[in-house]
Parts: sequence; structure tokens; C-alpha cells
Amino acid sequence: MWQEFETILYREEGPVGIITLNRPDDGNMFTAKMCHEIRDCLEASRNETRTRVVVLTGAGDRFFCIGGRKEKGEETWLYPGAVPTLEMYAAIERIQKPVIAAVNGFAVGGGHVLHVVCDLTIAKESAVFRQVGPMMGSFDAGYGTWFLEDLVGKKKAKEIWMLNEKLSAKQALDLGLINKVVPDAELMEATMAMANTIASRGPYALAAIKGAFGARHGGALGMSRLTHDLMLPPYYSSEEAQELASAFEERRAPDPSKFGR
Repeated sequence: MWQEFETILYREEGPVGIITLNRPDDGNMFTAKMCHEIRDCLEASRNETRTRVVVLTGAGDRFFCIGGRKEKGEETWLYPGAVPTLEMYAAIERIQKPVIAAVNGFAVGGGHVLHVVCDLTIAKESAVFRQVGPMMGSFDAGYGTWFLEDLVGKKKAKEIWMLNEKLSAKQALDLGLINKVVPDAELMEATMAMANTIASRGPYALAAIKGAFGARHGGALGMSRLTHDLMLPPYYSSEEAQELASAFEERRAPDPSKFGR
């Protein structure tokens, strides 16, 4: 059973799981609790086979997400070991299912990084994209810079981070920052159409493709995930692997004729 969440909503429509950032009166800003809940929701999705694709969007029609802030009473964003946003971003990378950001309004600051980390982004025409870190005493020198550079190139990524200008959905599309723009009223219909198309593809192949794209960013961990999670299981069931394992167990020389078949 899925746990009840305080800052997000979760529902399933067929093979699609939909996570909605549910703080519309506060710009859907993520708090430490929201980061942890998104992480936990994605981890739960990672371990079930009902859904094939995850959609991430914001409640209301004005904000996707305008970044993060401390909750009342908290002295710092930090908790032992990491900033909570990092665990949220890592969970998006770690889940084997494609994650689609459906940008339903302003995607600003950490909310901008959030959509960048997702595998695909679809936005309504009136959506606005902006990175504001350096003008607000913040920055994201990691997911927010590396992933953005991959999408738009180094010079343009530096411009986005250093000038902090607003980008319309059309400008974002022209830059390669997002994948598709649709009329405002059609955002969720178009998002579900995209998600269901992807869900009809082979889940193992999609997981392998996502793992391959992520391996470079993940370093040794990314490469290990690609090989151990996706490449090695078929090998373990191959005649070659079974012959080698049997030969070792039986303390005999393996039969080379069973290799490479």
C-alpha cells in the first residue's frame, strides 16, 4: 500500500504514476519534507511493476515549482549527510522508469533544476522558465549545471545561470531545454498521451536506455547500475554462465562449446 503524503499527491492512471507537488499557495516550493516524500514515492514506484512511466507536475495552473525553502522552525536545509534536494534528484535518476515533467506554470530556481533532471519535459504555452540562484544567494553546482549544459550547451547554460533571464516555453523549446509545448488547456491530455506512448514500449529496453544516458553522470555507480541491474541478469541465465557456474561447482573444466551461444 502507498503511504499518505503531506506535501504531494500520488495517483495512478493505468501504467502511469502521477506525482503532484501540492503546495500551490506557496508556489509548490519544496521543503525538506516534500523532497523526502518525492524521493520515497519514486523509490516505491521503482519497486513495483504496475506503472511504466512517472509524471511529475504541480498543483494549480500557475506554478510548477519555484524552488525550495526551509520550513518554519528549521535552522538549516541540511540534515545529516546531504541536502534533501539531492536525494530527490538522485531518485529521479535512479528510478528505471522514464520521468516526464509536465510544467504547468513557473519553473524557477530549484523547480527549474527539477524539470531539467527529469527525462522529458512538456510545457504549456504560458509556462515560464528561469534560473535565479545567484540573484537570491543560492546556486546548484551539480545537477543544475551539468544537466543544463547537456541540454543547451556550455555557453547558453552559463548565460541562464549568470543572467537569470526569463524564458518563455517557446524559447525553452527552441533552445532544446524542453521537448514539447502545448496549449495551456491541453497540458495533461498531451502529457498522458506521451506517457502512454512510452508505456507501450519495452520496459527493459527503456530502463537500459535511461541507465546508459545516466552512466556518464553516475561515474562508477552509474556504470555499475547499468551493468549489474540491466546487462548482467540476461548473462546469468545464458548457457555460458550456467556452464561456468556448474563447472566450478563440480570442480571440472568448463565446456567451451557452450560459450558464445
